[in-house]
Amino acid sequence: MNKYDPKTIETKWQEKWEKEKLYEAKDSDERPKYYCLDMFPYPSGEGLHVGHWRGFVLSDVLARYAMLCGKNVLHPMGWDAFGLPAENAAIKNNSHPKVFTNKAITTFKKQLHQIGVVFDWSREINTSDPSYYKWTQWLFLKLYENKLAYRKKAPVNWCPNCQTVLANEQVVAGVCERCGSKVIKKDLTQWFFKITNFAEDLLKDLDSLDWPERTKTLQKNWIGKSEGTKIDFKVVIASKAKQSNNDKNTIEVFTTCADTLFGCTYLVLSPEHKEIRNFKSEIRNYNEVENYINNAENKSNIERESTEKEKTGVKLEGIKAINPINNEEIDIYIADYVLATYGTGAVMAVPAHDDRDFEFAKKYNIPIKMVICPNYPKPICPILEEAYEGNGHLVDSNNFNGLDSKEAQIKITQKLKEMGAGDFTVNYKLRDWLISRQRYWGAPIPIIYCDKCGEMPVPEKDLPVNLPENIEFKPHGESPLKQSETFLNTTCPKCGAKAVRETDTMDTFVDSSWYYIRYADSQNSIKIADENKIKKWLPVDLYVGGIEHAILHLLYARFISKALHNLKLIDFSPNGEPFTKLFNIGMIYLHGSKMSKSKGNIVSPDEIVEKYGTDALRGYELFIGPADQDSEWQVNGITGVYRFLEKVWDFYNNCKIVSDDKKDLVIEKTIQKVTQEIQEFRPNTALSNLMELFNYLKKTNNISKYNAQKINILLAPFFPHLAEEIWQKNGNSSSIFNSIWPKHDEMLAKDQKVTIAVQINGKTKGVIETDATVTQEKVEEMIKKNERLNKLIEKLKIKKTIYISGKVINFVVE
Repeated sequence: MNKYDPKTIETKWQEKWEKEKLYEAKDSDERPKYYCLDMFPYPSGEGLHVGHWRGFVLSDVLARYAMLCGKNVLHPMGWDAFGLPAENAAIKNNSHPKVFTNKAITTFKKQLHQIGVVFDWSREINTSDPSYYKWTQWLFLKLYENKLAYRKKAPVNWCPNCQTVLANEQVVAGVCERCGSKVIKKDLTQWFFKITNFAEDLLKDLDSLDWPERTKTLQKNWIGKSEGTKIDFKVVIASKAKQSNNDKNTIEVFTTCADTLFGCTYLVLSPEHKEIRNFKSEIRNYNEVENYINNAENKSNIERESTEKEKTGVKLEGIKAINPINNEEIDIYIADYVLATYGTGAVMAVPAHDDRDFEFAKKYNIPIKMVICPNYPKPICPILEEAYEGNGHLVDSNNFNGLDSKEAQIKITQKLKEMGAGDFTVNYKLRDWLISRQRYWGAPIPIIYCDKCGEMPVPEKDLPVNLPENIEFKPHGESPLKQSETFLNTTCPKCGAKAVRETDTMDTFVDSSWYYIRYADSQNSIKIADENKIKKWLPVDLYVGGIEHAILHLLYARFISKALHNLKLIDFSPNGEPFTKLFNIGMIYLHGSKMSKSKGNIVSPDEIVEKYGTDALRGYELFIGPADQDSEWQVNGITGVYRFLEKVWDFYNNCKIVSDDKKDLVIEKTIQKVTQEIQEFRPNTALSNLMELFNYLKKTNNISKYNAQKINILLAPFFPHLAEEIWQKNGNSSSIFNSIWPKHDEMLAKDQKVTIAVQINGKTKGVIETDATVTQEKVEEMIKKNERLNKLIEKLKIKKTIYISGKVINFVVE
């Protein structure tokens, strides 16, 4: 074969690798393990497009590199098959979700084989298979036994189009993240997981993870830790003299600004606040209040919190609150700018020092009392045209006058504690995970309701609770499972009386919250996975996926792993963190937009592979730009990679192999650079170095077998089919992936110098001369020590830094 023929080569090696089970991870292998994991896909009807390929190709490069470095690699794949995406697609295509999903999986699996990825298909999982969701249900039972799963009536997010509730994390800018419909509020009895029990661990343990800072920040902000003060305001009827006879006669407030307590002139409750109904008989204008509550239910949190929207509210006539620090009687309002999901759902309103409270107080003629003065000790405080939200010193605050804000927060809280009216506390924005779904395509919740015994968990021996197949599954506002008599009606596991099953199914994110554990022992029918296999393979060494999963999937997976760890059901790390390193892959755009069917800008890999081959497409996916950044797809960009592969093929077919084993400086430096670029997740610059190497090699027709084999191995992670074919043609019987990654000669490269251009927004401002082995961190350190360059950069707002090893460092600034 003289001409490069990717189709023949790639089909040959894909069949051979699969037949020889080259990529099956061995539990008994004593080599160091390397668990490389891709976020498994939803099997949609459209199949994979080139944007999906990017993450799979990158993880494959890193898994193959680990193999060549002598690691026992686990790189599994499966299907996130339950949930709304699959069900909605099935309905749209007039198909049963099971039939539609299995067909989609067949398409996906064919395409993934086409990529030539080193997936261990012997561990394949499908979350909609009873052998998998049996353990999703087992997980639910373990949380239930330990009071980490519970059922309660609560205001929830309802998507009128999807006809189901949504977790807070699934509502984006007031609309359903799946269909874009405006979300409304409903009071429903639902199942929750108590993720809030783990808020502090989820927050502090982020510091132990090798994750992108952006992802950590998103999780930190979502958890939303605030240190402040809990304050109890007593409720009185008509006047201070007549206190409510209601046992629940206090309203608890959380604040981070206890220093402003003397300036509190009214109390605000969210429309959903439970105390409103407790005082129904005492509130004289309850009909007006109830109308306001009903109207608020139809507004999204985004609308309610908007700074553009005029503040509205209703005073609760007939009851008042007592400010505990000065015993003053203040009015109580409800207003929809206060949310039940933040703090306690009640706010001590200090209009002089909060913009929203200021606007509200102006509208309703409520006193505005300044208690934090920015120009203390001047005798006259400024007249407020707007709220002053900064720090200062206390005024008009009795014995606390003159204290600075920070000290006053401590002293006032201590005083409240002495009075029994408050204390120091910590608040989290995070709320418990709502897992109930009123849809068909999901794991049934394993609970039975008995009139005599009440709420009963399904015994473990009776798992799985199978999802019935012969059922009308289209959404209509309540779970379709209620229409299945054979599913609904059962007997109580305790007393044997007639009983009914829970008919809600679980959020699909429950399925994906533990799948990484199942890969350790995917065929186990007795346990979620064998303890020894869990300990061998977990935690995941590298997890590859998109930034869009930063809050939902990644937060839930961390919670479930930590919960199982705390319950001593799994044991693989001190803090139960499942993913040691995370890499967020950049998205692929076409015509300036993220690829999607709705935008009509999807590029299918099938035609490209047919014309150019898998290796060429793999190379372009890697070469298109930095792997962690979004990149624009260039329709003709793949031709350059294809020509490079032809050049590689021609070189190995035409070069003369000589016996000389003399080391070549260029080759040694390429080994060094390519190794460094792979380790630092820069496949695009690794390929640039390989391309430069072959430009150098074309000047000669001679190469030693020693150097030819080393270069062949360098190519293998990126272009596995071509590399394997060349390896065999040069007389090797075993797979190239059973060989060892080459090491460069450090002494040979040691004294080599490079000149690195220092750029700001692509314009060169100077150069740094240093060793060829220099890292980005070292280059930045050298720039700081260079007086002229440091002056140019130190005050800039740097958005990102692009480093091309040994060549350029470019600071992109605003």
